Amino acid sequence: MSLNAIELRQLRYFVAVVRQRSFRGAAAVVHVSQPPLTRQVQQLEDALGVQLLIRGSKGVELTPAGATFYTEACNILDLMDQAVARARLAGSGHLGRLDVGVFGSAVLDAVPRIIVAFRTLYPHVEVVLHNMDREHQVQALRERRITIGFNRFFRDEADLTWETLLTEPMLVAVPSGHPLASRAELSIDDIASEPLVFYPRVERPQGFTHYLMRMFHTRNMTPNIVQDVDDVVTAVALVSSGLGLCLVVESARNLQLPGVSYVRLRREDEVQFDLSMIWRTDDHSPLLRAFLEVARG
Repeated sequence: MSLNAIELRQLRYFVAVVRQRSFRGAAAVVHVSQPPLTRQVQQLEDALGVQLLIRGSKGVELTPAGATFYTEACNILDLMDQAVARARLAGSGHLGRLDVGVFGSAVLDAVPRIIVAFRTLYPHVEVVLHNMDREHQVQALRERRITIGFNRFFRDEADLTWETLLTEPMLVAVPSGHPLASRAELSIDDIASEPLVFYPRVERPQGFTHYLMRMFHTRNMTPNIVQDVDDVVTAVALVSSGLGLCLVVESARNLQLPGVSYVRLRREDEVQFDLSMIWRTDDHSPLLRAFLEVARG
């Protein structure tokens, strides 16, 4: 018999005989009758060309070759069991790697909460975060470098699906010592002439900076921008130092930098921003499905 003819069931039967020290006991454990089990073990010995077991007065005992083979057979069976378990975990979304595209303010509240909840339910899934703006997230999704992205101002894309996760109001971050910090609410008129910190530095169509500029221009105002920075963390840090004011989404409150007060806009000037999730339309993987279920709460 060729070694290729060795079957996993023969290994399981052999291991069961060793552990039970009896063909009859092994047959009961693996739920087969004794003659087929004995025949399978004999075929295993024939394939290997060595004797593995000896029937003695105290039961079945291992030969030296059998002792060596028993150790390796146990290893093979353990690996097979692990492979089956991992395949089932992967098939149910409980195992694998999830690459997530994030940006600026999204990492200040919603995304970390989702990641923590997901890791609690799926501890064997590796979650890797990638800091990317919206355009790079779309490109990375199409190139299959990330599984899902979080950002704002998504537009309809033929091969991508997006879904609003939450909506946040815009606030004004003000140095705590500034006269406007004590106000219950502010208007756009109140802040137009104040020194302002804008982010992100690069103005993109349908981006946050683009939206803010349009908001001032529709009121025939020109904002007094004293500094452009790359991200909300830097912007609020400059507010903390007293450089100026900054328009931020509500999740920026979680930065909790000293010397910064957050004031809401009056109802007439109130602005809401959506945080959305985006993924490939043709991605039907259990891992993505599991993550979306957690994100949706």
